[in-house]
This record gives sequence, structure tokens and C-alpha cells, in this order.
Amino acid sequence: MMTEISLNILDVSENSTRAGAKLVTILVKADTRQDTLTVSIADDGCGMTQEQVAQVTDPFFTTRTTRKVGLGIPFFKYAAESTGGSFSIESKQGEGTVVTAVFGLSHIDRMPLGDISSTIHTLIIYHPDTEFRYTYQYDSASFTLDTREMKEILGDIPFNTPEVSQYILDYLTENKQETDGGVLL
Repeated sequence: MMTEISLNILDVSENSTRAGAKLVTILVKADTRQDTLTVSIADDGCGMTQEQVAQVTDPFFTTRTTRKVGLGIPFFKYAAESTGGSFSIESKQGEGTVVTAVFGLSHIDRMPLGDISSTIHTLIIYHPDTEFRYTYQYDSASFTLDTREMKEILGDIPFNTPEVSQYILDYLTENKQETDGGVLL
């Protein structure tokens, strides 16, 4: 099992890029009043058939040809449900997929969020042909990083240029700190 929620986000987002997504939208939302931590990953990739959606939470089902099992989605589902939360996948072939996991925020079995800033940074740097829109929300405070807006500003300068890469990581880290005061780990 993955030990941090951010690693589950990385796994599902990697699935999105393999599915040909041009845009991956990631939401991490903590609501202390409702005592929930919601993670949503939406893409405009190839999507899945209803049969695939029905099977995707089975650890012995995978569409990949390089291995016989797919444990990422089943473990993500288990992690959310073990905190009293929920898990859902909606997908339409040719339109994309939305994966939503809701965790009990203060539940003792909720795994840590982990280094979400580094996770989002990694996705952006290693998938230059995919656009990412990441929103981090803690109660009423939030910030969004949209690579489409960044590309408008940077023009032809790639995200993996050392100075740009470091700026992206710093932006994510500092804004998370400002948004949640460092309380959500």
C-alpha cells in the first residue's frame, strides 16, 4: 500500500497521462467543519468502458500489458474507505475519467497527505505535453496553479529549466504553507 495520499495522486495522474490526457485537474480540499479531505483527479483522456470502470477496483485487473495486477486504484479506494470516507470513479470512453476519494480528515487511519508540493512539481516537470490545473484548498483559503497560464507567461521556456523548475516547487510549497499554515501533513 502507498504510504501517502500524494503518492496515490501521483499514481492516478500517471494513469491519466498514459490515457492520453491533455489536461489533468487535481483538487485537494480539506474541510475541517465536515472533517473531510477530498482528493479529485479529473482528466480528458481516452476514458474507460463501463465494464472497465466496474473492474478497475479489482487488484487483479489492469489494462497495462507490462504486468498482471493493478494495485494503485484498489489501495486508494481502501485507504479512503478505511477512514469512513468514500471512493468513486466516473468515466466515459473518449471523454475522460474522474477519480474522487474522500477521507475522514481526523480519522486515526488516514494516511498523511505527504509531500504534495513535490508530487505536483514532479508531474509538471516530467509531463511537459500535459497541462495541469492544481487547486489546494484548506477551509476557505485556496490557491491554484495552472500550467496553461504559466506557459502564456514563459513562452518557449520549458518547465524543466532549473530556474523555472525551482520556481514552480517554491511556489507550490510557499502557497501550501500560506493556505493551511502547515497543519495538513
